[in-house]
Amino acid sequence: MLSTITYRKHSHGSTSSRDDRRGDAERISARYQLLQGSSRTAKVQQLKWAISRFDFDPNVANKCEVALFEIAGDDYLHCNVTHRHATHPVSGWAGPGCVPDGFVYNRRFSDTSEGDIIRHIRQMVVAQRL
Repeated sequence: MLSTITYRKHSHGSTSSRDDRRGDAERISARYQLLQGSSRTAKVQQLKWAISRFDFDPNVANKCEVALFEIAGDDYLHCNVTHRHATHPVSGWAGPGCVPDGFVYNRRFSDTSEGDIIRHIRQMVVAQRL
């Protein structure tokens, strides 16, 4: 199952949803790929919703993609955050690795609550650009 969602930066001065749609450029995208019959589907749906609710600091200009996925044979939920530009390190995240789209950082989650997962992802998403 593969799903991609693109979120737009909040436009604080906007008065209508139409203005929000045509306003700011793409800021973050999120996608996931789970194994067939995964028990994490509901959890990942909650994470997608939480990512869509991030209240971005208007000074953070580093676009990124969040990818949540599973790998056959292990019990982890994997998360990659790919930034167009390198960022300062964030505790618990491996990377950066150089990929065609920028710099990728990775973290694995096992028995971690949705709240803690989203907190860790948000820390990586808003990491300061080097």
